[in-house]
Amino acid sequence: MSARFEVLDVSPTPLGDVTLWRRLDPTTGGDVFEVKLGDEYLMSSRFTVAEEEVARIALAALPGTDLDVVVGGLGLGYTAQTVLDDPRVRSLVVVDALAAVIGWHERGLVPVSVSSSSDSRCRLVHGDFFAMSAGAGFDPDQPDRLFDAVVVDIDHSPRHLLNPGNAAFYAEPGVRRLSERLRPGGVFTLWSNDPPDDDYVAVLRGVFDQVACEVVRFDNPLQDRDATNSVYVAR
Repeated sequence: MSARFEVLDVSPTPLGDVTLWRRLDPTTGGDVFEVKLGDEYLMSSRFTVAEEEVARIALAALPGTDLDVVVGGLGLGYTAQTVLDDPRVRSLVVVDALAAVIGWHERGLVPVSVSSSSDSRCRLVHGDFFAMSAGAGFDPDQPDRLFDAVVVDIDHSPRHLLNPGNAAFYAEPGVRRLSERLRPGGVFTLWSNDPPDDDYVAVLRGVFDQVACEVVRFDNPLQDRDATNSVYVAR
């Protein structure tokens, strides 16, 4: 039987300690894995619908096969695994700024462990996604490599950032630089914990031809109601 609460890892980062713990869900009797960065509660394996949808929506917009995808933010792995579940995906690069998070997956500490050992199409890159978007791109071995989709789940929303230094990514120059990482017809999707933001949609429309924001609903038994996240989609 699992312990009611167990800290699996605590590692220092420039943004504060990143902590992974496992607790027993009294409702289901199953394990729940949760992550905190400094004072910020980041994610829970109890709620993964929107993390999966941000990948599904991107892939659903793409025709053809031999797709090359980038995921910004590894977390508990649900977004990356959803990408790998699509047999049309040829390669996946997952960029995460926290070496500890990559280590969780390589050590099998999380329920969905994503790494090159679990799927040869997958490559984990330790780096600053936002700096890489503004710089030479997401593949350190192939500068300015182009991709069919870039899927991002890092900040809480375009306005609520884990690091103020990420703000430039959400302004038009940052969005334009990101668009240059995509092949013609490529797709950019972004997860947000906030309702749709008209100002951010306007920024995306200044760069991309097609822009939408989809509201993802899922059950939240802790509050006995539906919860919502947003997924921005741009082509």
